[in-house]
Amino acid sequence: MSTSPVLSVLRHFLGTLKFRLALGAMLALIGGISVSTLMLLQRAQYDTVEAARAQQLSDVVGNARLLGTRVREAQRALANATTGLSAESVNNRALLRVFFENSPILRGSFDEVFVITADGQVELMHDSKGDRTPVRSMADRAYFQTAVRDQRPAVSDLVVSQDSGEPSVVLAHPVVRGGKTVGVLAGSLSLRQRDLASILAEGNAEMGETSLVVVTDANGHILAHPDTALIGTTLATEPRLRNAVARWRDSGKSLEPQGLHLDDAEALATAAAVPGADWMVWRWRPRTDVLAPLLAGRADAIRASAVLCAAMGVGLMLLLTWQLRALTQLRQRALYLFDNQQAAADGWPQASGEIGDLTRVLRNGAMERDKLEAMNSQILRQLQGVMAAAPVGIALTRNSWFVLVSKEMCRLLGRDEASLLNQAAQSIYASNEDYMAAGPRMEEAFSAGRPFDGELQFLRGDGTRFPGRLRGMPVEIHNRDAGTIWTLTDISDEVNERSSLEWAANHDTLTGLANRKAFDQRLAQLFEALPRSRPAALLVLDLDRFKPINDNHGHAAGDAMLRAVATAVQGCMRGGDLTVRLGGDEFAVLLERCPAEVALRVAEDVRASVEALRLPWQGHTLSAGASVGMAVLTEEINTADVWVASADRACYEAKAAGRNRVHTAGHLRLVAGG
Repeated sequence: MSTSPVLSVLRHFLGTLKFRLALGAMLALIGGISVSTLMLLQRAQYDTVEAARAQQLSDVVGNARLLGTRVREAQRALANATTGLSAESVNNRALLRVFFENSPILRGSFDEVFVITADGQVELMHDSKGDRTPVRSMADRAYFQTAVRDQRPAVSDLVVSQDSGEPSVVLAHPVVRGGKTVGVLAGSLSLRQRDLASILAEGNAEMGETSLVVVTDANGHILAHPDTALIGTTLATEPRLRNAVARWRDSGKSLEPQGLHLDDAEALATAAAVPGADWMVWRWRPRTDVLAPLLAGRADAIRASAVLCAAMGVGLMLLLTWQLRALTQLRQRALYLFDNQQAAADGWPQASGEIGDLTRVLRNGAMERDKLEAMNSQILRQLQGVMAAAPVGIALTRNSWFVLVSKEMCRLLGRDEASLLNQAAQSIYASNEDYMAAGPRMEEAFSAGRPFDGELQFLRGDGTRFPGRLRGMPVEIHNRDAGTIWTLTDISDEVNERSSLEWAANHDTLTGLANRKAFDQRLAQLFEALPRSRPAALLVLDLDRFKPINDNHGHAAGDAMLRAVATAVQGCMRGGDLTVRLGGDEFAVLLERCPAEVALRVAEDVRASVEALRLPWQGHTLSAGASVGMAVLTEEINTADVWVASADRACYEAKAAGRNRVHTAGHLRLVAGG
């Protein structure tokens, strides 16, 4: 079957060098424009998400502060009202009825207002139905105990009203007369009737219908939710916040007023503590909401880029086809450039201008290549003799490709010679990051006329890694094309020994905790970072009843107890906290990025963990206690020595106060053990 002349011409044209160069240039142009467009779109996507994250964090912090203001206003209403209560009226229902009648602002601020006597009995309650005298004791309520004991306002966690069965929160204010708490004035807010998160409604509207704002107490009970049926339940009923809550718990359940980023791959999530109450405001927004406008415009941008690339590509193809029409003969000779059957100086076309210049360059290159290959063959034969006897791995690379490798190099890398020759040198590095990081260091050494000498991670043929010392030097300083000679040795034993020494220098060999040297270094870093390193707290604990363990059961028992105490203390810590054995039976804990109230809870956990410790020993059960001193890093503390001394004094004061307790430096509060 004959082929038409048009098809023959077309087939010939598609196989020419002109067409392939034009097609390659067009594809490169299309690829460049496409990559640039995609990079710009990705950058815009990243910037959009980051701006949304920052705005959402700012919003949740603002919501928390505004909610805190509302709580303080309600507390202020209670505080102002307590001025009208005397010690006598707290226990006099007739006087309390007059008090409620004369307090319209107080009645309007709460769903229920009630007065509790100092022994915890509700003396009189007022709600929408009027005054009542329920027989009820609040003595076991945490908010009542806090108000009476500490003589300060208190906010409850979520409670269920005994009258309405509705979820509520209670604000309490002590009535103090003559330095003594004679009663408590309390107000209850029904979380369904009074939406305490109504101030967040505008923020919800701005974020979109699929977004979410929730308020919870510190135990995860929902105080406010767009679905009021979920108020009073736990966060476990809200699957959208499951990942954010898990991250919050992993971080130590920190009540952070400055806000926390708790994002995952699917959504933006933020949370902030409400000042004045152990509440959290949570915000959740799908990433698809943030990126929706950008994604909508991306398709249009890609289509426009494709049209532009196609138009420019066609134009470029036509231009290159016309410009390269004279290269046909040169292409034919270039096809045999590496054909050893033809002399390097023969077969080149006669041409002038740029084509002639290109012809002369290629011909001279071919001739120089022949000379270079002859010289390289001689050098390679000499190198092979040296490399065969060398006790270290030796390789020759040219343009970062293996040209020659020794048997020892193959043994170190667990690969045969065939799998290394003509392979990129990058393939033996443990990671692309290591290879890219080593490149500038090699270039710097070679440019200065020095050999490269470095420790890097390398990859064996079976996928295992090992540390090696790599040394290299160009064959010719001013001619990198001549290649580079490398030597490689396995330094696994040296690295392991060095790591062991470094670990021993910063750790206590008995307990495995950090030692005093590591403690001093960490303190120095913290003080160098002031004021960014606040809030922070320091715990110093000294074991109680430890000496009798050594005296009665021997030092081996004492060492076992110290190790058990170290394990118990470590179990109370977050990942970034530093636990230190200062010496003997004295320990320290450095709590960075930790507010004072959280640090106090950690200190009590440490004390309780040590107190609960029971160590079986040769038919006996050994136990000890811990006196804990805590010092918060305030602006007045300007050196590590002052801070450590403050915590140390607090520890000794805890011992003097009866042992097995926590004492906070600069305060009178003691937390005694059970």
